[in-house]
Amino acid sequence: MSGEEWGAALRLLWGPPARPARGPKRGLTLEGIAGAGVGIADTQGLGGVSMQLVAGELGVTKMALYRYVPGKSELVALMVESAMPEPVLLDEALAGADGWRGRLGVWARGLLAGFREHPWLLEATVGARVMGPKEIGWMERALVALDGCGLSGAEAMDTVVLVTGHVRGIAEQERAARGGASGPGVTNGPGAASGPDAELGRVLGEVMREHGERYPALRAVLASVAEHGGQDQALEFGLERIFDGVGLLVERRTRG
Repeated sequence: MSGEEWGAALRLLWGPPARPARGPKRGLTLEGIAGAGVGIADTQGLGGVSMQLVAGELGVTKMALYRYVPGKSELVALMVESAMPEPVLLDEALAGADGWRGRLGVWARGLLAGFREHPWLLEATVGARVMGPKEIGWMERALVALDGCGLSGAEAMDTVVLVTGHVRGIAEQERAARGGASGPGVTNGPGAASGPDAELGRVLGEVMREHGERYPALRAVLASVAEHGGQDQALEFGLERIFDGVGLLVERRTRG
């Protein structure tokens, strides 16, 4: 994102409601423009979004759209803000959670739900870019979840980054397991019939049937999974291990 694009995105996300840069008012709103882009991305992926297609969805010319949004980078920034779940919807669950582990777990599962509903958010929320009020609101709630733990500011931020990375990794695996498909209503979470772990197990099982004697440790693990289950628990397992490590640091800080 160039400096000019950065400034434009900042104004669109945080400034007063935009008016058309020139020409007659066309009845467009930033919310409507973002919603049209989200609808395209949900069905065609982020790569399928273009100013031309969004303009067509809204029944206006591309030039009319440019009077509100100067380019695709700014459009994607608006789409992210539109598609992110409202952070206030987490507040009741966060208030009822048990301790920082419970609160951060609620937060992580909510974030994963957002990625599952709009898989293209995984592509749109990387790199240096302007974040809108919703995304900043999510970060705020994660940090509030850690309030009182005795962590330094850097440690709290790094904890949020670590949890976010784990959630993103799970969302990426789920997306790959369904062939990169986009769109709401397609989930492969715990309890789903075919999640990423189960898919990997099937693939490895085919190989083990022919070459299992060369990989006895892997064959034993797959046999254990087949007998005792436990597939597609990577989100919860990873969160618990992250929280165990952070918990040791919290204990050290509060003791000191």
